[in-house]
Amino acid sequence: MWSRSAPSDASKAPTAQAAAAPAAPAAPAAPAAPPQRQLVSSTVFKVPLDDSPTKGPADALVTLVEFTDFQCPFCSRASASVKQVLEDYDGQLRVVIKQHPLAFHPRARPAALASLAAHEQGKFWEYHDKLFANQKALDDASLETYAKEVGLDIKRWKKDMAAAKLAQAVDRDTALAVSLGAGGTPGFFVNGRFFSGAQPIEVFRAVIEEELGKAAMLVKEGMKPSEVYASVLAHGASAPPPPPEPPAQKVDLGSAPAKGPSDAPVTLVAFSDFECPFCSRAANTVKQLEGEYQGKLRVAFKHQPLPRHTNAKLAATASLAAHEQGKFWEYHDKLFANQTALDRPALERYAEELKLDMGKFKAALDSNKFDAQISADSAQGQQIGAAGTPTFFVNGRPIVGAKPIENFRRVIDDELRKAGVAAR
Repeated sequence: MWSRSAPSDASKAPTAQAAAAPAAPAAPAAPAAPPQRQLVSSTVFKVPLDDSPTKGPADALVTLVEFTDFQCPFCSRASASVKQVLEDYDGQLRVVIKQHPLAFHPRARPAALASLAAHEQGKFWEYHDKLFANQKALDDASLETYAKEVGLDIKRWKKDMAAAKLAQAVDRDTALAVSLGAGGTPGFFVNGRFFSGAQPIEVFRAVIEEELGKAAMLVKEGMKPSEVYASVLAHGASAPPPPPEPPAQKVDLGSAPAKGPSDAPVTLVAFSDFECPFCSRAANTVKQLEGEYQGKLRVAFKHQPLPRHTNAKLAATASLAAHEQGKFWEYHDKLFANQTALDRPALERYAEELKLDMGKFKAALDSNKFDAQISADSAQGQQIGAAGTPTFFVNGRPIVGAKPIENFRRVIDDELRKAGVAAR
């Protein structure tokens, strides 16, 4: 996580009259059209069907897997398109529903469990339609009402909904969606090819037609229709490729607090905010890296207090006041350990605990002596791409957000290899 702040190429030969006329000033070249984002992925992903609810024949030449959230309005809109293509491609298309309740939709997970409990009684699709027709009413009482309306055994439905089996199925589907790069909803995989969002029905039809053509060729060559999906996915990807790494930046340390040998082969610079919870989490990662790469890693700290964090700038000032007395890193740790208490009395208390000269410390807080350094750090961060916090530069290579420690290790190890130094 992270806190933020075609042109025509045809030209006709000139006429004789045009050739005789004085040359007109050349018109400025039209700007190149921006590259079009590929709507449907050309990559085929491995999307297992498991025991997910299915509609359509098992030997359909095309399988559409949808990751859905019953509280998502875009999923509701897209469900109409899915229903239509099922009719349009009757017998040729199979639709599989997987659950992906998003965390910010509080009723999505209960609805997902309720739908799978309906599936246990063979009524998933009827219940699915009820949920999308009544998205604004997904409370427990309403979920039970829909169960009664589709004719479920309510006692069994309630028991199934509370079973660990269904909770595990929801978790499995959600983890699969994330691993495949389908972080939002709705997400669709048509014979393994991904696209997202409530796209126009023409998008669904276009990719289905394309996959039908490919599948028909496989059948013509002797493959059984029931084997097409497994064959298409046999060499599919299990995850999207990592995005290209942004270019390395030149990061001037200036007077930033730093620790570790000055000749260390790797320097990690953090642009951070003492009130940012992701910065606190990442600070623990950096501390672990210091232990693992002792003697090979230098760590420097730059200030980027975000405007919405009311105590962040004052905390930054206090840390530099502690730095004046040789206690920056001890004070840094105090601030991140006490992020919910960064007002003036708390900042003074931490200084007292570290036995700082309180007269000097308070005078520094009352002055504006560190404003220029904090502003310069923030401006530098913005200039080199640190738009939010935390952002790190490892020998200039950016790592944005509170990423897992493996992300840092990969870059540090790579930089050590370049320097001809053994890794951990």
